[in-house]
Amino acid sequence: MSAAPLKIMIAAGEVSGDMYGGALIRALRERFPGRELDVRGMGGDALRAEGAQLLYHTDALAAMGVIEVVAKIRFYKRVLADMVALAAEWRPDLLITLDYYSFNIALAERVKALGIRTAHYISPKVWVWRRGRVKRIARAFDLLLCIFPFEPALYAPTGLRAVYVGHPLVEQAAATRAEPPPELPWGGGRRIAILPGSRAGEIRALLPTFLEAARRVQTELGGDCSFILPAPTPKMRALAESILAKHPAPDRLTVVDGRARHVMAQADCAMIASGTATLEACLMDCPALLAYRVSLPTELLARLITLKAAFRYAGLVNIVANRLVMPELLQRDCNPANAARITLDYLRDTPARRDLLAAYAEVRDRLGPPGATARAAAALAELL
Repeated sequence: MSAAPLKIMIAAGEVSGDMYGGALIRALRERFPGRELDVRGMGGDALRAEGAQLLYHTDALAAMGVIEVVAKIRFYKRVLADMVALAAEWRPDLLITLDYYSFNIALAERVKALGIRTAHYISPKVWVWRRGRVKRIARAFDLLLCIFPFEPALYAPTGLRAVYVGHPLVEQAAATRAEPPPELPWGGGRRIAILPGSRAGEIRALLPTFLEAARRVQTELGGDCSFILPAPTPKMRALAESILAKHPAPDRLTVVDGRARHVMAQADCAMIASGTATLEACLMDCPALLAYRVSLPTELLARLITLKAAFRYAGLVNIVANRLVMPELLQRDCNPANAARITLDYLRDTPARRDLLAAYAEVRDRLGPPGATARAAAALAELL
């Protein structure tokens, strides 16, 4: 008699969490050979490719600021209610939540109250701000999978099992580097990657600025350059192309589906929205600037929150390095003139480029070796 399917409920609200979740489900299948994994919940294309049945897709779930989230609060309440109802009716063996803290902590609390085991992958950055969240996290989860080596100690007084597994991007970047480089539609000359984010709000806010910066770079180089914009999902590609149709763009710019790491591996430098992609740039050794722009109320709230923060940086590379190594163009500093100036600096053999690449090597050492997903799957298998 074959074993019953292993029922895994999963909750990923953003593209990065979906990417980690897809890899995690593959690794769990290796831990349970011959046993079917029935995966349901919310996520994106990576989880769907692994056979997950999705109630909600990341394209609908992402929002980029406090004001933007508040505007969708009724939608998020409905998503939460539907996910809790799924857990109550389906009775999964385990709920795995990935990043997306504010929503996932509320979901985990409700699901754990149903007597269902809970685990969270990608520990919330309590070491940056709001350390008071530690106790709430400890109550909501049976297992916490941490990506930085200093994180488990923060949870030691609570009794929560917090396991350091390493950063999953390290192995994904290593796998990308090991692959034969694909043929990408570069148009010749110096290569610049444009990554305006994975959320609609980010793309609307940043892509016009990046396009104008790219045109200035093109003028400065006499046209001896080309650009690739890797779109994270078909929906975000359609949005980017609609913006391109309305804003002047450089002559040689191509939009491709996915392959962001391949694009960065081949690029001479990049303009990137703050987020996971900045860390990917470090792992692919691609000099990059970080940019971000939110509404004024969101900015003021962020400034208030970070008054007591342990770190004063927006970018993951800078947070891991604990100093400013990747330029951060935030709010009013996020303009075409600044983006073009830094990009041109990185296209030449300047001290700024050499210093950034040296700092990248330091950050990669701190992130540890590949194998995070396999270690995370092993800890989850033990819990199961």
